[in-house]
Amino acid sequence: MKITTGIPPENRDEAAALYWEAFGEKLGLILGPKDRALAFVNSVLRPDHGICAHDETGQLLGIAGFKTAKGALVGGEFRDLVRIYGWISALVRSLLLAALERDVENERFLLDGIFVAKAARGQGVGTALLDAVAAEAKSRGYTQVRLDVVDTNPRAKALYRHVGFKEVKTVKTGLFKYIVRFGAATTMVRDL
Repeated sequence: MKITTGIPPENRDEAAALYWEAFGEKLGLILGPKDRALAFVNSVLRPDHGICAHDETGQLLGIAGFKTAKGALVGGEFRDLVRIYGWISALVRSLLLAALERDVENERFLLDGIFVAKAARGQGVGTALLDAVAAEAKSRGYTQVRLDVVDTNPRAKALYRHVGFKEVKTVKTGLFKYIVRFGAATTMVRDL
């Protein structure tokens, strides 16, 4: 397995598809339908905010995204939403996305999503990506990595615990759970 910082241009479409496979259920009511969601994700994907895992043949196995004051793996602006969804729909979607927004803090490096191809799960890809994120954070002078994991993803939470993340707080989504399809998000931190 080869871990590299940045998403190669030839992997852009596949990266968007893997992202949607991982987060489509959570974001489906906000960014769907799938064809528009893929177009949006592909158009706003920031290759410089991702770390990739490839196998020896160059096949994309997974990606870990991170968020900085300069952007996120999948961010975009209101005009990007308008281009894909139109004005009125973009307005509603931007309000819903704002409710999911996680602040970038200066004390901790923010992991902003990790996703592994189904065929590569259980083979150490997630662990390798998390270790690469920790190395990236350390190279930038951070002493901790922070992430949020939803209550409907116990497998991810177990992986995070396995590599040294500890739970800090849990926030319930309230009625918003009917839109995002999860009832709570737990913030976890890993010391470097």
